[in-house]
Amino acid sequence: MRCRFLGISMGLATMALAPGAFAQTDAGAPLAVLTTTPTTPPAPVAAPSAGGDAGADEVVTGERYQVRLRDLEARINELKEEIFRSKARLSLLAESVLGNSVGGSRARITHQNEMGSTYRLVSLVYSLDAAPIVTRRAAEEEALLVDERTLQVFNGQIGSGDHTLGVNLEYVGAGLPYMKGYRFTVRSTQSFTVPEGKAIDIRVVGFEKGGPLEAPENRPAVRYVQRVMSLREASENGESNDAAGATGATAEGAAGGNSNP
Repeated sequence: MRCRFLGISMGLATMALAPGAFAQTDAGAPLAVLTTTPTTPPAPVAAPSAGGDAGADEVVTGERYQVRLRDLEARINELKEEIFRSKARLSLLAESVLGNSVGGSRARITHQNEMGSTYRLVSLVYSLDAAPIVTRRAAEEEALLVDERTLQVFNGQIGSGDHTLGVNLEYVGAGLPYMKGYRFTVRSTQSFTVPEGKAIDIRVVGFEKGGPLEAPENRPAVRYVQRVMSLREASENGESNDAAGATGATAEGAAGGNSNP
């Protein structure tokens, strides 16, 4: 009984302490609802470029890029050619120091120009097993091999076995009015084999194929004259251009005369 009385008393006390709450409920006032709105972090502000527009003036045009690329390619080819020549000189020096032994193999490559006066040779590039060995380019309004007509491309030791010779020739039209302003390119490759303890002489001849009715862009061509000989014979021939001889296996190269006005 006593406990019941205490419970009633506590209930009355609670009602007395919070009259405002019951009054709001009786009056039908809406209850406030706490809501939380997620906040979106501010978007990061892009930092301005350090260089700004300073690099715009340094943009290299396509034409300047091509010029730089060609210049770099020419320098690389010259460096490769110099390395190849250094190796050839070292091989010759080693052979001389060892008493000119008969072992190993040798090769001599000569270019011969038999083109007519309407084709002026302005560029000559040779490669042996994809490594440049000779690069010659004529100055403006000049030509290569006008008087001497021949050029020794390579003369030295070479490993026995199979090899590939690459030839790239460029001519410009000359003489006749309709030939001026045209450029003709001849690209050709030739495989050859050097036996162990032997020497090979290769003569590359640039000539005009076909007759007068042949189109000018189809006339430039090359042919190869090869001759295998003993090392003693090659040594006796020395630097003479007659070492190639009148006989030999002849192979037509891929002429592919391309003309560009």
